[in-house]
Order: sequence, then C-alpha cells, then structure tokens
Amino acid sequence: MKTVSSDLQAGQDEPKAIRADAQRSLDALLQAAKEVFAASGVNAPIRDIAGKAGLGVGTVYRHFPQRSDLIAAVFRREIDECADAAVDLAEQHEPYDALRQWMQRFSAFFATKRGLASALHSGEPAYATLPDHFEARLRPALQHLLATAVDAGQVRSDITASELLGAIARLSMSEVDEPVQAQRMVALLADGLRRQIVGNG
Repeated sequence: MKTVSSDLQAGQDEPKAIRADAQRSLDALLQAAKEVFAASGVNAPIRDIAGKAGLGVGTVYRHFPQRSDLIAAVFRREIDECADAAVDLAEQHEPYDALRQWMQRFSAFFATKRGLASALHSGEPAYATLPDHFEARLRPALQHLLATAVDAGQVRSDITASELLGAIARLSMSEVDEPVQAQRMVALLADGLRRQIVGNG
C-alpha cells in the first residue's frame, strides 16, 4: 500500500524527471543546430534542425521563438565549450602542447561559423551580449595557456594573448571554406611560437 510519504516522494521526483527530459531535448536541439549551421549556414531551415534533433518544429520555437535566439544560444554554448577545453588541456598536457591543441580548437570554432559574422552584425538584440561573453571567456582561457607556456620556457614571450587570438581568428576566417587549410595555417603559427625560442637558443 502506498503511503502519504511515498506519494509525496513521487511528486517530488516528477518535476526533476521533467526538467531532465527538457534539458536532454535542449541539448539535442543545440547540438543539431550546431551541426546544421556548420553544414548549411545559419539560415538553414528550422525543420532541418528539428528533424536532426528528433524534435518537432514547434518544440524548437518553444525554446527559441526567434532564429536569432537559437543562433545566439549555439554561439554562446560553443564559446563556453571552447573556454572549458582550455582547462582540460592544461590538466592533461605539457604547456606548449596544451596551447597548440587549444589554438586548433579555437580555429575549428571559427571554421564552423558560416554566415555567422553577418548575422552577428545585423543588430538583433539576441546578439548584443555575445561580444562581451566572447571576450570574458576566451581571452582569459588563451592568456592562461600562453602565460603557462611562456613561464615554462616553451614559447616566445613577445606575443600577447590578444595578438594571438586575433591572428588565429583571421587565419580561420580567411579559410572558412577550407577548414583543413585553416588548421594547417594555425599549426604553422603554433610551430612558429616555439621555433623562435629554439632558434634563439
């Protein structure tokens, strides 16, 4: 026989289950949007995103009433993932290797942004906070990796995080239709950071 306490427990668990389901749907939606945007650009049909996520179009619009809301959510999430990757790489690799791998990770982040630059400059309110979020998360991530590699004597010390961030972004955006070439150029940039100090030695 069920007791009052068991009924209350069931009632307490149900909202958690609902929230978990909603979060899984949101995660699937953002992942699908990321992949569709990378393949077809940010103006890809919403039905393509919904289908890839296994959701109805109505569900997409319940989460994100405007396309710009979805684009901003995907961009913000990728910024966070890229910044978090710096922490993981720093824990798992030597300073130069962590820096080099993160530079490639950051390049890949830009390479999947087909059409995003023009969207972000469209004046949509949903994008207003993205530049500040980008600066707040990614610049410190690179600054930490670069400073650690410099302190370890593994890379040259005459470049700033701002310069390096800008260089990677420009290389990646210039080769947006050739991501393999962009990765190669960034690899050469990373190699140059180390070669300079080795050559002076």
